[in-house]
Amino acid sequence: MSALTVFYDGRCPLCVREMRQLKRRDHANAILLIDLHSEQFTPFSGQIDALAADRILHGLTDDNQLLLGLDVTHRAWSLVGRGWMTAPLRWPVIRWFADHGYLFFARHRNRIAYLLTGERVCQQCAIEPNSTASKRKP
Repeated sequence: MSALTVFYDGRCPLCVREMRQLKRRDHANAILLIDLHSEQFTPFSGQIDALAADRILHGLTDDNQLLLGLDVTHRAWSLVGRGWMTAPLRWPVIRWFADHGYLFFARHRNRIAYLLTGERVCQQCAIEPNSTASKRKP
């Protein structure tokens, strides 16, 4: 499987929590994490619409295939050996329900984060830069 660049909302406590979990398991440095609100996003701004990526998770494969939503999640977790956890979300009948559930979550993630963490927006959610950042450019 090819490497993946994930564009995530670095102000969302739940999004940051998931990206940290991915990074911890990414021993092969196959995933490049880009916070939409950071300077690291600038080189990608011609390829990825920041407003659209803030509404729904965006991912870009090494061969420039754009992935959205749970397709990004499944590819990322597959790259770290945990694709079995997200595979059911891509099964034909479940996929429709999972995608609609994800869209609801994405639209209301700040409210959901507040209910679960007490924070609507991360105050100190920086993730350490990837060691692959210098190797993989758009």
